[in-house]
Amino acid sequence: MFPKCVEELIDCFKKFPGVGQKSAERMAFSVIYNFEDEDANVFSKSIMSVKNDIKNCSICNCITDNDLCFVCSDKTRNPDTLIVVENSKDVFLLEKMGDFNGYYHVLGGLISPFDDIGPEDINLNGLVDRVKNGNIKEIIFVTRSGIEADTTVLYLKKTLENYDVIISRIANGIPVGADMEYIDTLTLESALKNRKEVLE
Repeated sequence: MFPKCVEELIDCFKKFPGVGQKSAERMAFSVIYNFEDEDANVFSKSIMSVKNDIKNCSICNCITDNDLCFVCSDKTRNPDTLIVVENSKDVFLLEKMGDFNGYYHVLGGLISPFDDIGPEDINLNGLVDRVKNGNIKEIIFVTRSGIEADTTVLYLKKTLENYDVIISRIANGIPVGADMEYIDTLTLESALKNRKEVLE
């Protein structure tokens, strides 16, 4: 019943997480009635920019618009400690806490045999190389809990067993299966401070 261009805009908004038909319609009509031409131009250019200009940091794999992300380019940080996360969103969440002064490594997923995702399908080799070529003393896994995370941590523990590096995980307090972006910073901060070393 809507004009074709409005239907297409509604369909675009429905691709966003948690946005259904009604919310998408409200967003589309907000663009029609509340956006000035300049707003619409900035909006469309921003979408194209993140699709064309965003790439992965050559060191940690976090998203960036440069060769190095804002963390890896900061030489004042502590090189001894590395937080390993599943995706780039988690890096920004942890940075909002302001308590961690080390570096990060983004895996881009977790080992999941049920989904045919093996160690070679995520950025584990890059992590192993960083340990072998650097002075990293501790790796802290900050991921959702579950069998995929357990498998990934144990695989890394086995791979690095001949290296003098502590592998730890954040403490309990993160709900099983919860997405990192929905966890409040107080819970995350407490879990990070009370991390435990991964044992055989």
